[in-house]
Amino acid sequence: MKEQIKVLVKLQHLDAESIRIKSTLNDVSKKLKHLDSSLEEIELTIKDQESVLDGLKKQYRDYESDVKLNLAKINKSQEKLRSVKTNKEYQLLLKEIEDVKSKNSSIEDKMIECLDRIDEAEEIIAIKKDEYLQFSDRIKSEKQSIEHDAEIDKKKLDELDMDRKNVSGLIDAQLFKKYLVIKEQQEGLAVVPVKDAVCHGCNVNLPPQLYNELFRYDSLKFCPNCHRIIYLKE
Repeated sequence: MKEQIKVLVKLQHLDAESIRIKSTLNDVSKKLKHLDSSLEEIELTIKDQESVLDGLKKQYRDYESDVKLNLAKINKSQEKLRSVKTNKEYQLLLKEIEDVKSKNSSIEDKMIECLDRIDEAEEIIAIKKDEYLQFSDRIKSEKQSIEHDAEIDKKKLDELDMDRKNVSGLIDAQLFKKYLVIKEQQEGLAVVPVKDAVCHGCNVNLPPQLYNELFRYDSLKFCPNCHRIIYLKE
């Protein structure tokens, strides 16, 4: 029985390592997606700022168009000044010219503000594009590392599967079935060591008689609390 227990312990180690590697491989796609999403966030920021920049440039062109129209109105009113015949008409035209000039002055202030915002948006875009290039290189390197490690893990998993087949062939058929049932019930952990009369599966103290029986290796023993197969940790 002692040899069978040793084989069971070895099988448990192989299965535990297999579970760990499978869990790691399952996380690969999540890690890759997380890296891609991090890069996409920078792309969205760039697109948003480019949209803002396009809007500001359009606004600036509209301001320029308004200024040109107002200048045309001023020129037209100034030409009329030469032909007016009454002081009242003259004063009205002067007021009209001053009002349009005032509007242009206000628009020009807005144009200056718009140019400042354009410069700010262009600076943000330049910074983010530089950040994107640097981050893109880093993410590419990280993804290559993750994919490389995943390939190594896949090979390890294939090797573990081969070892598991060889080891499981050394176990009594009924004992192997019992192992599989407990493994399924206990989330992959069917065989656990006992040290100083404590089960390492559930951390519960074993009855003294059961603990003493472990030293004999005459039969398979189970933890009375978690029902896992137990063995003496030497």
